[in-house]
Amino acid sequence: MNLGLFIANRISLKAERTFSKLIVRIAIVGIMLGLGVMILSLAIVKGFKAEIREKVRGFNGDIQFIKYDLNSSYENSPFTLQQKYLEDAKKEKGVEHIVPFATKPGIIKANNEVEGVVLKGVDANYDWSYFKNILTSGKTIDFSDSVQASKQIIISEKLAKRLNLKVGDDFLMYFIQEALRKRKFEIVGIYNTGVEEVDKTYVIGDISLIRKLNDWKKDEVGGYEIRINDFNRLDHFADELSNYLPPQIKTVSVKENYPIIFDWLSLLDVNAQVILILMLIVAVINMISALLIMILERTNMIGLLKALGETNWGVRKIFLYNALYLVGIGMFLGNIFGLGLGFLQQKTHFFKLDEASYYMKFIPVQFNVLDIVLINAATLGICLLVLLIPSMLVTKITPIKAIAFK
Repeated sequence: MNLGLFIANRISLKAERTFSKLIVRIAIVGIMLGLGVMILSLAIVKGFKAEIREKVRGFNGDIQFIKYDLNSSYENSPFTLQQKYLEDAKKEKGVEHIVPFATKPGIIKANNEVEGVVLKGVDANYDWSYFKNILTSGKTIDFSDSVQASKQIIISEKLAKRLNLKVGDDFLMYFIQEALRKRKFEIVGIYNTGVEEVDKTYVIGDISLIRKLNDWKKDEVGGYEIRINDFNRLDHFADELSNYLPPQIKTVSVKENYPIIFDWLSLLDVNAQVILILMLIVAVINMISALLIMILERTNMIGLLKALGETNWGVRKIFLYNALYLVGIGMFLGNIFGLGLGFLQQKTHFFKLDEASYYMKFIPVQFNVLDIVLINAATLGICLLVLLIPSMLVTKITPIKAIAFK
């Protein structure tokens, strides 16, 4: 039998003094809280990034084809893309769909209120799966009747409240160009992305209406939206797809369209790293304190073991085994705490957020098995490596003085 492991098992959690018991328990609680907070921090950051990314991707697409020009307004310059280019781009592995769109600024007048918006026009091939998830009332545009489709519109919940509108209401929208034009729309749906930059700006309608207003040809568009299956390869797809386009057309990623949002998401990674480092430091300090107290408390035992011929490393292993046992208990409880609280939040959405500030109504949590395994392994490894240093105190204790120590 391993003597060090046998003695460590006998003395684990059996401190002789009340103060020692308190220090040991504080160390276990410190590791529990530290590991739990690390697991939750990483899960929350991943949840935030995934939720906000999906909101922006769902509305904007991952990549857009637009015309090279100096136009920086909300109104796209028209272009025609030959079917050959579109077919080649669709063959690129990982491309899920490519759909046309166009945008045109306008002014809504309803209930004695006026609001500037941007009409985003789409066609019958548009993928409505995202919008169906964010509709708070009503439905999507029905393109089965082209005449009726051009009169239907979807607005945001924010705009609906500001203009005192609901599904079924109609309003006039004015388009400022050489000759002022107005159109009457019926609200068929109300959406809420939670992203203020989108909700306060865009309404969704039929692209054919924009073509008529701008006197475009039937095959002219303001751009194309592309959805890919792996967002982590966004830059790669943008570069690859640009090879299929004529010189006057460029690719723009969602990160370029919404740089402030994605820069903010990048800062979340930095915050998570700071939290991980701080929690590890707290856990290590707690364990160092507990180990030093245990060594000082067992000075007589150390002297006796040395007098019986045990080596310094043999005695150090006893306390390292003991520390490993305490770390294990703390990590076990920390996983229960972190995972338990995270799953509770996933199911109940108990912890709420201000949607205007954070783009969502509750704290999102997204667990990743690999992240959890790595956090546990890093915590265990770093704690054990650091504990080698205070365990060297054993080598300074001489048998004669230790046995006489009270």
